[in-house]
Amino acid sequence: MSKIVGIDLGTTNSVVAVMEGGDPVVISTSEGQRTMPSIVAFNKNGEKLVGQTAKRQAVINPENTVYSIKRFMGRRESEVGSERSLVPYQVVAGPNGDARVTIPQTGKTYTPQEISAMILSKLKTDAEAYLGTPVTQAVITVPAY
Repeated sequence: MSKIVGIDLGTTNSVVAVMEGGDPVVISTSEGQRTMPSIVAFNKNGEKLVGQTAKRQAVINPENTVYSIKRFMGRRESEVGSERSLVPYQVVAGPNGDARVTIPQTGKTYTPQEISAMILSKLKTDAEAYLGTPVTQAVITVPAY
């Protein structure tokens, strides 16, 4: 039976843990860190970068690097004026007026949920590498603060 992991999807950083012997154990990322920056980027080759690798290149690729995506989740584009001014990437309205991000490198528009799924996928991959077994169940917390 596979283990159930716990994931904290944070605005700035995220973390994944598992219970071992009755105690929670934080699972290190593939980069050896206990927390992972909640950042997704697309480089000039169109490659998707998540976490620390995305953070490292953010200064030279700001318009293709998405962070603080939770601030836009579940919100209309017309509501996010002040938050939009704090990020270098383009925030646009989706078909229903929801806030989305456009990435020039890929030419695609992504929902906050899609960006968050990329972060969750990386955490799942790191947990599977640690556990040596597929992760099929998780408890995910998405705190507001």
